[in-house]
Amino acid sequence: MAFLRVEGLARRFGATAAVDGVSLDIARGEVLALLGPSGSGKTTTLRLLAGFETPDAGRVIVDGLDVTRAPPVTRRFGMVFQHYALFPHLDVRGNVGFGLESLGVTGAELERRVAAALELVDLGGFERRRIAQLSGGQQQRVALARALAPEPRVLLLDEPLSNLDPALRERTRRELYDLIHRIGITTVLVTHEQEEAFDLGDRVAVLRAGRLEQVGTPDELYGAPANPFVAAFVGRASTIEGVVVGVMEGGTRVRVEGVEWGVPSGAGVQRGLTIGQRLRVLLRPEAVWMARPEPGALAAVVEARRFAGATSLFVVRTDRGATLEVSGPSRQIAVGERVGLVPSRRAGGGIHLFPLES
Repeated sequence: MAFLRVEGLARRFGATAAVDGVSLDIARGEVLALLGPSGSGKTTTLRLLAGFETPDAGRVIVDGLDVTRAPPVTRRFGMVFQHYALFPHLDVRGNVGFGLESLGVTGAELERRVAAALELVDLGGFERRRIAQLSGGQQQRVALARALAPEPRVLLLDEPLSNLDPALRERTRRELYDLIHRIGITTVLVTHEQEEAFDLGDRVAVLRAGRLEQVGTPDELYGAPANPFVAAFVGRASTIEGVVVGVMEGGTRVRVEGVEWGVPSGAGVQRGLTIGQRLRVLLRPEAVWMARPEPGALAAVVEARRFAGATSLFVVRTDRGATLEVSGPSRQIAVGERVGLVPSRRAGGGIHLFPLES
């Protein structure tokens, strides 16, 4: 049974549907990441959960209780804002204790809970530090401690690492993951960074224009995208047009720029494809091998290479003008060289076939 349930949540601002019928079931202790481009409705969904926005339709249910119309203070949801919203005139203790004091917690109980929250985020002994004396990562942990101090049922995180530099973001992400799972608190976080969503989320919900496109584990989203948007948005993917020339029990044969490729049956092949149907073929970089130009291979020329150590990401252009990204050994091919592209032996999980109209 879901601990946190969202049923048909909708919110409009004038003619714009910021959230359009989103439904989610989140288990107790699960971490769900809301992922999508700018304007997809991620933050509005989070604000609806927190009670900062009132939905036009739908319900928010936590532990069997409908809290859709409940004010934020009674929901027992803790929230960490994108810019932390710390009070610069208060020290660390004052910031962490602020929410507790507003709930009427005072005296020894207040001090105990402030100290416990700071210990959770490894900031014990920082009570008298000023906010300006803290690093970005420490400020993020103060904001997290403030959200955890009232012992919330659900933790909401709005782009929690966006203000940190790349090196600090990676380390803090790992610390945040360990903390959330150590506490075991049900968590919903908003991010536009795929790596962050995949690292922190047990499952990821992909949003576009206020609608939920797909929810699943990172492996499911990458290996079995529900539609072309998810396939292109999650991970890297290139697109080329094709046509179905054969449908068999073991796979589908596709003609791409005059060359026939066999795509094994699997997660990447949509059901119900018919011979002659035009396709949008999405290719993961690892789904294609670069070989010598030869019959049966898709002719292309290497236009650029992005070095990444032992492997590189190559940009190739086919003779008919399609631009594709292909990964391979860094010393394999030189820029300007002509190559032939063939599906790799593991291509079944990296080639996704969608009807062209989808």
